[in-house]
Amino acid sequence: MKKTYLQYAIININDINLVDYSQVGEDNADTVRKNIAETEFWLKWDTLPSFIQDGSITPLGVFNYNEMKAIVQTPEWSVWDEE
Repeated sequence: MKKTYLQYAIININDINLVDYSQVGEDNADTVRKNIAETEFWLKWDTLPSFIQDGSITPLGVFNYNEMKAIVQTPEWSVWDEE
Protein backbone atom coordinates (compact mmCIF):
# COMPACT_ATOMS: atom_id res chain seq x y z
CA MET A 1 0.00 0.00 0.00
CA LYS A 2 1.31 3.44 -0.94
CA LYS A 3 1.74 6.02 1.79
CA THR A 4 -0.65 8.97 1.72
CA TYR A 5 0.89 12.11 3.19
CA LEU A 6 -1.17 14.55 5.22
CA GLN A 7 -0.20 17.75 3.46
CA TYR A 8 1.21 18.88 0.15
CA ALA A 9 2.50 22.28 -0.89
CA ILE A 10 3.32 24.00 -4.13
CA ILE A 11 6.56 25.95 -3.86
CA ASN A 12 8.24 28.51 -6.13
CA ILE A 13 11.16 26.92 -8.01
CA ASN A 14 13.49 29.64 -6.67
CA ASP A 15 13.18 28.01 -3.22
CA ILE A 16 14.16 24.51 -4.34
CA ASN A 17 17.61 24.64 -2.75
CA LEU A 18 16.25 25.97 0.56
CA VAL A 19 14.35 22.74 1.30
CA ASP A 20 15.62 20.42 4.02
CA TYR A 21 14.75 17.18 2.24
CA SER A 22 15.09 15.14 5.44
CA GLN A 23 11.78 16.71 6.55
CA VAL A 24 9.70 15.88 3.47
CA GLY A 25 8.74 12.92 1.31
CA GLU A 26 11.14 13.78 -1.52
CA ASP A 27 14.81 12.78 -1.58
CA ASN A 28 16.42 15.87 -3.10
CA ALA A 29 15.99 18.73 -5.59
CA ASP A 30 16.42 16.30 -8.49
CA THR A 31 13.49 14.12 -7.43
CA VAL A 32 10.76 16.71 -6.80
CA ARG A 33 7.80 16.87 -9.16
CA LYS A 34 7.83 20.14 -11.14
CA ASN A 35 5.17 21.77 -13.22
CA ILE A 36 5.64 21.66 -16.99
CA ALA A 37 7.03 25.21 -17.09
CA GLU A 38 9.43 24.28 -14.27
CA THR A 39 8.44 27.37 -12.29
CA GLU A 40 6.92 25.46 -9.36
CA PHE A 41 7.38 22.15 -7.57
CA TRP A 42 5.52 20.28 -4.88
CA LEU A 43 6.46 18.71 -1.58
CA LYS A 44 4.65 16.36 0.75
CA TRP A 45 4.98 15.76 4.49
CA ASP A 46 3.39 14.30 7.59
CA THR A 47 4.78 16.94 10.00
CA LEU A 48 5.02 20.58 8.99
CA PRO A 49 8.67 21.21 8.04
CA SER A 50 10.60 23.76 10.09
CA PHE A 51 11.55 25.73 6.97
CA ILE A 52 7.85 26.45 6.40
CA GLN A 53 7.08 27.04 10.08
CA ASP A 54 9.86 29.63 10.39
CA GLY A 55 8.99 31.37 7.11
CA SER A 56 12.20 30.46 5.28
CA ILE A 57 9.93 29.16 2.51
CA THR A 58 6.40 30.41 1.93
CA PRO A 59 4.31 27.92 -0.05
CA LEU A 60 2.16 29.19 -2.89
CA GLY A 61 -0.51 26.92 -1.42
CA VAL A 62 -0.95 24.02 1.01
CA PHE A 63 -3.32 21.20 0.11
CA ASN A 64 -4.62 17.82 1.20
CA TYR A 65 -4.16 14.69 -0.90
CA ASN A 66 -7.34 15.05 -2.99
CA GLU A 67 -6.76 18.75 -3.66
CA MET A 68 -3.17 18.12 -4.75
CA LYS A 69 -4.19 15.22 -6.94
CA ALA A 70 -6.67 17.46 -8.75
CA ILE A 71 -4.11 20.25 -9.18
CA VAL A 72 -1.41 18.07 -10.70
CA GLN A 73 -3.87 16.59 -13.17
CA THR A 74 -4.29 20.00 -14.79
CA PRO A 75 -2.46 20.88 -18.05
CA GLU A 76 0.10 22.94 -16.09
CA TRP A 77 1.38 19.80 -14.35
CA SER A 78 2.53 16.40 -15.44
CA VAL A 79 0.31 13.35 -15.01
CA TRP A 80 -0.40 12.35 -11.41
CA ASP A 81 1.63 9.35 -10.34
CA GLU A 82 1.13 8.19 -6.77
CA GLU A 83 4.45 7.55 -5.10
